[in-house]
Amino acid sequence: MRHLVSGRKLGRNASHRKAMFRNMAVSFIRTVRVVEGEVGQPKVAGRIITTVPKAKELRPVVEKLITMARKAAKVSAEAAQFGSDAERGSDAWKAWRESEKGKNWVKANAPALTLRRRAFSELRDDLAVDILFSDLAERFKDRNGGYTRIVRLAAVRLGDAGQRALIEFVGVNDRVKSRKRSAPVVEAVGT
Repeated sequence: MRHLVSGRKLGRNASHRKAMFRNMAVSFIRTVRVVEGEVGQPKVAGRIITTVPKAKELRPVVEKLITMARKAAKVSAEAAQFGSDAERGSDAWKAWRESEKGKNWVKANAPALTLRRRAFSELRDDLAVDILFSDLAERFKDRNGGYTRIVRLAAVRLGDAGQRALIEFVGVNDRVKSRKRSAPVVEAVGT
């Protein structure tokens, strides 16, 4: 019986599964920043193609990371009131760090640093964490979940006929629904 046992094994042991989802999450997040002309860049930003079961298992991993980034952005915005615009390492910056305002900034910004470190422990990739906390947190700041979409593809994988799907971030590649035309009003002629 599988009572209260969630998640797919995907033919892998636990450490292999964890490493696979870490690699997939890093690849997925890194596709957000596309540099034109560089070798190995994705064709479409913010999208990877995988199998349906892997995409369904990857979705909660990535969405929890984006939620952490959103929370950290909110905390950092609240801590900005204690911030300083002095150049880092200058005498004014050192004086600010020793002042009460600097200590309040550190205390207010500590939860954001903790969330960033938790995300790094999940991903183990500096660039992916930077993209997550700068680009994706800003992009989804007004959205309360549902940051990704899974779309099944018609073509199966050639080697084993596995059902393929693409997982993408919502918002950029969205289709715009065309407005339905209303039916013309026909007036009855004198009866």
